Amino acid sequence: MVHTYEVLVDIKEFADLTVNTCQSETTRYEVDAESKERANGMARVMAKCDHPRGTEYDVRVTRLLR
Repeated sequence: MVHTYEVLVDIKEFADLTVNTCQSETTRYEVDAESKERANGMARVMAKCDHPRGTEYDVRVTRLLR
């Protein structure tokens, strides 16, 4: 059975490999998946597509919507 999960992804992007400053943001996704684990993986792929320069992706399923 497919459910809709709310997934938050914290994304860290470094401006340059030689500079230690970074930009952080959190992106919210609604993912239709069979399990929390699959929703986690799908959100990670979506975040990598939306933020290809990201270096760290902290994915967490926060709640079941439907």
